[in-house]
Amino acid sequence: MQKDHWLKAVLSGRAVSRFTASGLALAALAAQAQTNPPPLKFTFGLPAPSYTLVMPDMMYAKNPGFGFEPGASVKVVLGGNTEANTTHAISSDKLFYFSVVEPEGNYKVTVTLGNPSAAAETTVNAELRRLMLQQIHTEAGQFQTRSFIVNIRQAAISTGGQVRLKDREKAAEAWAWDDKLTLEFLGVNPSAARLEIAPVDVPTVFVIGDSTVCDQPGEPFNSWGQMLPRFLKPVVAVANHAESGESVSASLGERRFDKIWSLMKKGDYLFIQFGHNDMKIRATNALQKYHDDLGAVVDKARSLGGFPVICTPVSRHTFGADGKVTNSFNGYPDAARSVAREKNVPLIDLQQMTAAFYEALGDAASHRAFASMTEGTHHNDYGSYQVVKCVLLGIRQNKLDLARAIVDDFTGFDPSHPDPIDAFTLPKNPGRNAPTPDGN
Repeated sequence: MQKDHWLKAVLSGRAVSRFTASGLALAALAAQAQTNPPPLKFTFGLPAPSYTLVMPDMMYAKNPGFGFEPGASVKVVLGGNTEANTTHAISSDKLFYFSVVEPEGNYKVTVTLGNPSAAAETTVNAELRRLMLQQIHTEAGQFQTRSFIVNIRQAAISTGGQVRLKDREKAAEAWAWDDKLTLEFLGVNPSAARLEIAPVDVPTVFVIGDSTVCDQPGEPFNSWGQMLPRFLKPVVAVANHAESGESVSASLGERRFDKIWSLMKKGDYLFIQFGHNDMKIRATNALQKYHDDLGAVVDKARSLGGFPVICTPVSRHTFGADGKVTNSFNGYPDAARSVAREKNVPLIDLQQMTAAFYEALGDAASHRAFASMTEGTHHNDYGSYQVVKCVLLGIRQNKLDLARAIVDDFTGFDPSHPDPIDAFTLPKNPGRNAPTPDGN
């Protein structure tokens, strides 16, 4: 198995962002300055040198290319001297969105969170509810500066043509494909003082799969792919190209893989999880085609210098009389395992891990990990939070260099001992209710 030396270099500090001065010669910096835009820097409520001032009434418009999304109700909060001279913030009694026009790419986002006069607990999502920062608590007058990486994309493919988007991707999921970087601030008195956005050259973790993986646009649905950024340090980007109702063959036909191939560079990862919808294809050779398509995708990723990782499909809520979760996928998980063996590819066995997770809760209680008591496929926030921990466990078990990018507060996970349901909290967005995902 190849070693991803580029990620090692990034994590060890030997590789430097195109937009970071440290270690770069002046000539190189000058050359970059001719092609790369400077970072965008915003201050909320009070002017600051080198920052663009944003006031509460500045709604998003193409010109000037930034602003709050409609429905925002924010106010400026002023205070006395506090740490880092931050004496101001914007705050709200409900969630709000802030958008900035940016071209396709990876961006390092740095936010200063806090409120000069009141305690705050701020969660930050990006694009379609991708969890970036979880419940950052600040006391009155206290500020915390945090960074994370956001990937934004458009449907056009640089090599020609574009991804064939579904109607839902043009409506409820449009923020996943537009020309803006959108941040969602929510929680208890969500507050922010400053924001910086800069293009960054880091390894990308591409993710592709079905509705159990994709960025679900609204409550009560959530998927592990949109939880993943919260658990990775700002040295890699997560680009989630999964979509509801997808099979391997459909994603190939709709050019979702072509989009990834056009962006993939040496050292990038590709996490692949299909099976839920592939098993419904009625062609007599469907299982063999699934096997062959997975193998072809693995070969293509490797030819581009990428590192493919195969995931078996997450289990459905299919309990048998013995209290164990049954395999509802027929031979498809075994086919995925077979490709992983044949191609010497890391395998994360989410079917087995998630079965252990559900069984630990029991038939009745495990419904609380899904979007509703009648839903047996699609998870809620709690469920997807546990599933992504299974993915992180698999990254460590496979000894991927990507494990070095996992955040320090992830200390490990045992699917047979999941986090207590009643102790889990995450702010919800009741205003973004989603259509039922395609597939089951």
